Amino acid sequence: MNLDLHIKRQLIFLSPGGACRGAFSSLLCPDSLLFAPAEEQVGQEAAPQPWHLKTPVEPEVAIHRIRIMLTSRRVKSLEKVCADLIRGAKEKNLKVKGPVRTSTQTLRITTRKTPCGEGSETWGRFQIRIHKRLIDLHSPSEIVKRITSNSIEPGVEVEVTIADA
Repeated sequence: MNLDLHIKRQLIFLSPGGACRGAFSSLLCPDSLLFAPAEEQVGQEAAPQPWHLKTPVEPEVAIHRIRIMLTSRRVKSLEKVCADLIRGAKEKNLKVKGPVRTSTQTLRITTRKTPCGEGSETWGRFQIRIHKRLIDLHSPSEIVKRITSNSIEPGVEVEVTIADA
């Protein structure tokens, strides 16, 4: 009997020690994982798949804690960008925390209205309010690049900080 033909016609079966093939049971089974079958292969005819022909295992992608800080003077556009980022992260099944609304920073300038200093003492008061939101994500950095590449409203600044998880 030709050995190659015999190997091609063997059956995959389960033994008490694990998955085995008839021709290799004394050499590789039950402790060897070189010829471990999938559950649907048990009891079917199959050709052996040597260890060097198995599909390579993909390396795990490093998951980072990523903090996105959004800053704007307009609350409406800031909230829209926050909602878009969170929706995009949840579509990719990422762990999301936020948005955390930090206290509004108010910058004030009070100045005299008259340029020369003569006349009545009238003052002009100017102020600007800066709103900030924080979003924390636990994901690979490549996915965050795709999420933040979406169109962002004008006037909204995005700052991304990557830290180890």
